[in-house]
Amino acid sequence: MGWLVILFRLPRTGWILGRAGVLGHLSQIELLPPWLRRLLSFVNFIIAGSSAKKDAGQALCDALQASGPAFIKFGQALATRADLIGPELANGLSQLQDSLPAFSGDVARRHIEKTTGRPVSDLFTDFNGDAVAAASIAQVHKAVLHDGQTVAVKLLRPHIAQRMQADIRFFRALAILVETVAPGLKRLKLVTAVEQFATLSEIELDLRMEAAAGGRLAENMAGDDGIRIPHIHIEHSTTDMLVMEWIDGVKIDDRIALEAAGHDIAAVTNIAAASFFNQVFRDGYFHGDMHPGNIFITADGTLVPIDFGIMGQLDLKDRLFLAQLLVAILTRDYDKVASLHADAGMLPDDISLPLFSQNLRAVVDPVLGKSLGDISLGLVLGQILRLSTRFEISVQPQFTLLQKTMVMAEGVARSLNPNANMWELSKPLAEKWMADHAHPAAVLHRTITEVSSIIRRLPGVLDRLEQAPEPPAKQPYFALIITSLLSVTAIVISLAALLR
Repeated sequence: MGWLVILFRLPRTGWILGRAGVLGHLSQIELLPPWLRRLLSFVNFIIAGSSAKKDAGQALCDALQASGPAFIKFGQALATRADLIGPELANGLSQLQDSLPAFSGDVARRHIEKTTGRPVSDLFTDFNGDAVAAASIAQVHKAVLHDGQTVAVKLLRPHIAQRMQADIRFFRALAILVETVAPGLKRLKLVTAVEQFATLSEIELDLRMEAAAGGRLAENMAGDDGIRIPHIHIEHSTTDMLVMEWIDGVKIDDRIALEAAGHDIAAVTNIAAASFFNQVFRDGYFHGDMHPGNIFITADGTLVPIDFGIMGQLDLKDRLFLAQLLVAILTRDYDKVASLHADAGMLPDDISLPLFSQNLRAVVDPVLGKSLGDISLGLVLGQILRLSTRFEISVQPQFTLLQKTMVMAEGVARSLNPNANMWELSKPLAEKWMADHAHPAAVLHRTITEVSSIIRRLPGVLDRLEQAPEPPAKQPYFALIITSLLSVTAIVISLAALLR
């Protein structure tokens, strides 16, 4: 079925990309086999239109906008993969606008009645048919509930789920095809990237999931000063409709309006930096679409993020790795950065760490050599990911969304306060977090938790071994002894660290 999808969709997609001039730019990607690059260059010569853009990023943006909602979303995801498409295309895609013409108020009302099974008048005393915002997957209307509360009503585009699913099948088949004709690209985990995109899209296409994400974020931030999550009306929300508290405020990047309203720019910047740090490191659960249009400042100076369709998660191991990595980068300890990648199993065994360290210095030093306010750790992380081409780094999908989010967050902080550095502002939080998690007691707690997990899983593992066709007579007992010894050893090591 996947190959049929390729057969029917590829010519049209290739034509759109070719007319925009994208194929010519793709032929410059060194990762592709020489024969494929020559083919792309030839096809581009034949079909490129007179309106083809010389700027690679703009050409790709135009083509994706013409291809539909899923392509726009996938383009935004690709903006985080400079390691795959190169920095020029990645930078261009970061400007991709997620916007499409709004559907009419009549369609919106019919859609509400279909998804709720009730007349619009039963839900709202007033419903504005003119959308206040329209993106590729959904649009937002302003309405008033029967209790007088003003709310934002987010509606999925009619039939968007079916269209997205068809496009994702095409992306999946295309990723398999690319990895087949260019086996060297398998380490970039293209199929995994598509599956990750499919998972994120599944969440975005069920607005109950967005409601749940907003609820979790609200719980995480309940004790934080200066920031809150809008109230979500779960009782009125469905798969296709999300009803949320209406937020009156100023967009976080509108410095002139913020100053006119009397807001303390330095205080807002501090809150934003602390919130980003807490989401990523403290909670391991962060807003993955932090562009300025999704963060408002209310009259009392409170930051209010909206739109929880894209959320990122990092487990504790990833957060500890990232914290050590950022500290090593800021201190320009490139040998440490290299060893962290090796210890995490991200580098092949035959890679020279001194050579990797030298390459890190070459790509990272120019970024860190800027003035403090211009340093972008998001850009640095992107440069490191880009080295995956040369050193066959095993790309970690969980870091690609984070890298995009870091660039967004830094851009917001810089537009708000050009002289501020969000990493310096969050340094006290970083030092405390790292000290807490490096403390022997914390290490012991993590070890005991991991050992307990192993012990809980052990009976099931032994059952499966015993049910194997011809299990070795002593294998279950041997596995039990080895696991027990490892568990005791881990606890002893942790206790020794605690008492040191």
